[in-house]
Amino acid sequence: MPIRAILFDIDGTLVDSNDLHVDAWLEAFERHGHRFTRDQVREQIGKGGDMLVPALLPDLPEDEQEKLADAHGEAFQGARLQQVQPFPGAHDLVARVKQAGLKVALASSAAQAELDHYLDLLAIRDLVDETTTTDDVENSKPAPDVVATALKKLGLGAHEVLFVGDTPYDIQSGAKCGVATVAVLSGGFPRETLKGAKAIYNDAAALAAAWPAWVERS
Repeated sequence: MPIRAILFDIDGTLVDSNDLHVDAWLEAFERHGHRFTRDQVREQIGKGGDMLVPALLPDLPEDEQEKLADAHGEAFQGARLQQVQPFPGAHDLVARVKQAGLKVALASSAAQAELDHYLDLLAIRDLVDETTTTDDVENSKPAPDVVATALKKLGLGAHEVLFVGDTPYDIQSGAKCGVATVAVLSGGFPRETLKGAKAIYNDAAALAAAWPAWVERS
């Protein structure tokens, strides 16, 4: 069955934001009296707050987990969000997908306010058919909800799409829906943590340059 759509993660895939998210989480944790190393937080990036906080603080009451997630949003969505830059080739990559007649969906663990900012930052608002954020789902990645909701919005089956992401949690989320993932290294995760991806490229620019080989091989 031919590929009819590409799902894109955003943070670490299309925009260079993962380390800024780490900074925001470290600030949020410290504000609430919790201390973690940068590496401890870094390896959880790609999850939404509903998954990241209990991974690090499994015994914390749910209301306190929600407060930490809110604190992260506050710490990120101000000055840090304005510091985020698109990866080279990100706009070109999305444009090539659209020009080829495929649908484009953003399947992200970002909040809606962040996604709106990124659509304009990347100048892709008119190229995107559907979007899915943590505001649309019960559970964020690595749960299947984000990918499953994107499939439902597109009206397509799992074998008709590819998912492009940068974290193990993208791969896991896709796999739970039967969706294959093409991974990029731009999010800072080591290659060995991206097992299960159908292919691994350096970044969005490399995917754009290799278009459409990585789709045709799927």
